[in-house]
Amino acid sequence: MTQGKKSALSSVLELVVIVATALGLALAIQAFIIKPYRIPSGSMLPTLHINQRVLVNRLGPHFGSPSVGDIYVFHPPKNYDQGCADPQEGQSDVGKDSSRACGVPQSQESGETFIKRVVGLPGDRISIVGGHVIRNGVAEKDSYIAPCSGSGACDFPATITIPKNDYFMMGDNRGQSDDSRFWGPVPRAWIIGRAFFTYWPPDRIGFL
Repeated sequence: MTQGKKSALSSVLELVVIVATALGLALAIQAFIIKPYRIPSGSMLPTLHINQRVLVNRLGPHFGSPSVGDIYVFHPPKNYDQGCADPQEGQSDVGKDSSRACGVPQSQESGETFIKRVVGLPGDRISIVGGHVIRNGVAEKDSYIAPCSGSGACDFPATITIPKNDYFMMGDNRGQSDDSRFWGPVPRAWIIGRAFFTYWPPDRIGFL
């Protein structure tokens, strides 16, 4: 084999190695560090719109705790459509007129993913009036929410306490969000990561 052919073959092999390495790093980053997600519904309006794309930091939950006000992607309960584990709370055929939001976490995790805002931490005392969260006696600063009125989803004035290692999640579109009010707090182990940046559409690019 001539020197020229050896050099060409070496260049091709080097390119293959570079491409394979870059692809491997990209897959590793998406699998373990940062992953894109598409917003599937209007539950986070006006903050996030349907089909908007966000980047989620999957590494953060392993080194810190979620904070109130942050937006997280997580797995909801497997039977979230059946309401609260305690039928006397949230909204269900039995407890739909309950004055208490669901404070009892379910035991089985779904394979689906939801995106909501953290409004309550472990040990917090939560009530909801007119769609506004009252946390430990103080109303949240919620200029980001869509108004909520005229619906049973808007008012759960009796106080619940968030269990240890669980987080209370709510959509910003308070009148149109299927969230912790109805099926309970989210165990920390079910949390995937924090949404920190939106990259699509172009006119909404920015940090969350």
